Amino acid sequence: MAKFPVYRGRRLRRTERLRAMVRETAIEASDLIAPLFVTYQEGRHPVAAMPGVAQLSVEAAAEEAAGLASLGVAAVLLFGIPESKDPRGSEAYAADGIVQRAVRAIKERVADLVVITDVCLCEYTDHGHCGLLTPEGEVNNDVTLELLARSAVSHAEAGADMVAPSDMMDGRVAAIRRALDEAGHLHMPIMSYAVKYASAFYGPFREAAESAPKFGDRRGYQMDPANADEGLREARVDIEEGADIIMVKPALPYLDVISRVKRETGYPVAAYHVSGEYSMLKAAAERGWIDEQRVLWETLLSIRRAGADLIITYYASQLAKMLGG
Repeated sequence: MAKFPVYRGRRLRRTERLRAMVRETAIEASDLIAPLFVTYQEGRHPVAAMPGVAQLSVEAAAEEAAGLASLGVAAVLLFGIPESKDPRGSEAYAADGIVQRAVRAIKERVADLVVITDVCLCEYTDHGHCGLLTPEGEVNNDVTLELLARSAVSHAEAGADMVAPSDMMDGRVAAIRRALDEAGHLHMPIMSYAVKYASAFYGPFREAAESAPKFGDRRGYQMDPANADEGLREARVDIEEGADIIMVKPALPYLDVISRVKRETGYPVAAYHVSGEYSMLKAAAERGWIDEQRVLWETLLSIRRAGADLIITYYASQLAKMLGG
């Protein structure tokens, strides 16, 4: 092993050109996925807890998507906010639902942008849970699978390029894969929220998506933050059921899980840099406590370094501009 003074790490750190030559980890705009919240209301409606993020009309979402595409961002991930909600979350799988409308509008505006749709019922149910409820108020896993599959097929029929089930029902990837195949969408990829923790970092998202549960919480079907081995089990099961990309959510508190999932499965891994992670950086930056751009760069580099191939982040546009897109 070479020792000082033979090894001098500082030799390759003295200038930006030298540092760039030996830099081990990189982020490109094409690694980024931008979440968009689509509503029936006209225009843009800022989300108080997420500075720079807004609920968007279908037309505004198409405009936003075109701007992201021009910066080189890989994809958008759509979340819908319906006009009305019911116990079955029926607008989630309506042919002319809000997400289905947004998919068509975006693909018409910018055909080569990858459009991914979130598949879940929580934004659409009047109780705010991710599945149908039993009379006792428990989520009925098996009955919910049919509606998730219908939602995924309706998104595919609208022109989506990929579906992303986020509900955490057992068996939902297999049900969605089967339904897509039977409907003729054999080439539709599934990005599964395979390793989704019951996290306190989701608060601002629930304001943006208007999806907070009306009672209880989601710990009965989302993962315990203490468990990493379980995350590997969930990832493997979803791969066996037909998932093409495995997601870990949130990102920063679970860098160890991202690393293990990537190393032990070898599958493409997406990491969701979630709303609470975003809002913390924004709040600290607004108070002048951090250099936002440098902290953002370090944060997303850590996610890539852990093994994520794709990063879902509300910073997609800002970072793409930093990269010179």
